[in-house]
Amino acid sequence: MSRLQTTDNLTEEQTELIKLVREFVDEQIIPVAQELEHKDEYPTDIVEGMKEMGIFGLMIPEEYGGLGESLLTYALCVEEIARGWMSVSGVINTHFIVAYMLMRHGTEEQKQKYLPKMATGEIRGAFSMSEPALGSDVSAIKTKAVKQGDSDEWVINGQKMWLTNGGSSNLVAVLVKTDLGHESVYKNMTTFLVEKETGFGETAQGVTVPGKIDKMGYKGIDTTEMVFEGHRISSDQILGGEPGKGFFQMMDGVEVGRVNVAARACGLAMRGFELGIAYAQQRETFGKPIAQHQAILFRLAEMATKVETAHNMMVRAARMKDSGERVDVEAGMAKMLASEYANEVVEDSFRIHGGYGYSKEYEIERLMREVKFMLIGEGTSDIQKMIIGRRLLEEYKLKG
Repeated sequence: MSRLQTTDNLTEEQTELIKLVREFVDEQIIPVAQELEHKDEYPTDIVEGMKEMGIFGLMIPEEYGGLGESLLTYALCVEEIARGWMSVSGVINTHFIVAYMLMRHGTEEQKQKYLPKMATGEIRGAFSMSEPALGSDVSAIKTKAVKQGDSDEWVINGQKMWLTNGGSSNLVAVLVKTDLGHESVYKNMTTFLVEKETGFGETAQGVTVPGKIDKMGYKGIDTTEMVFEGHRISSDQILGGEPGKGFFQMMDGVEVGRVNVAARACGLAMRGFELGIAYAQQRETFGKPIAQHQAILFRLAEMATKVETAHNMMVRAARMKDSGERVDVEAGMAKMLASEYANEVVEDSFRIHGGYGYSKEYEIERLMREVKFMLIGEGTSDIQKMIIGRRLLEEYKLKG
């Protein structure tokens, strides 16, 4: 194990699990990531391997067939997986958020129905807030569910955007408007659990997944739109059974999602550092390895420091969430710092590689494209700063 990104006070079980995941990454992901990414090919064999390891049920309680692990354990596993190929960590990220929302907010019937199959990966989750005209401005959503008279049926119409696992999932947590008469727009939102078939086209009555969105990076995984045209759904599919709580449920899910994205950024940063320090010892200029030139040596030292700092911020946020504390500030700080540092570390590694870093034959080229997603996923750094700043003003409000 590297001296970087070590985590103090882990149990023996946690240590062994993370070691197992790291071996899986080294043996099953890194050797094929370049080829699959360049082909934009879904990592089917890797996903099957993660199913066998129980990764899809890592945090799902044992009573529902999962491993019952902590957010910290999950985040450390995600860090390792993202180090191998960031897209693979995306396969389980949105799945995990939906499972977490069910664990925290679902009815017992919903938990019994979905969690055991989510633990095995038979049911794969995705969640949806964004729309074509909005991202972080959740209050502006237009997709709407209308209750049909006194019946238990609702009809959903609208268009959702940027669904990770939009095609490969078969259960989607969807945030919609429901006009319940509250003054606050945030109390007029509801999360529905939409069941569908995997694939593209009309995947359920009134639900269409048009196809994969072509992206500069984050390839292999399917990112999609989702169109609702008269989709009929019952009140039984409202998360928690009660309308009007969707915004708060989603924000809880996004909070742990930000810890997850921080972990993914940490994995990317670590891989960028590994590639950079290895290449710096192989490439020679002026009669010696470039690692022996002070300019490169200083750059490596700064990269390692950023890798270590981001990891520790992420671990702190995960541990606080596991203890039941509110972590909007800590999760936002971890996500912002880890994503910005990952971008800087990967770019420094790219610079160390020189002209070869611009070639698709070298792994650092892929990381350069992937790391940009960390800057926008689960809220940009500017959004994180707004969240952090507002909470700090509450905490440090002047008295008198």
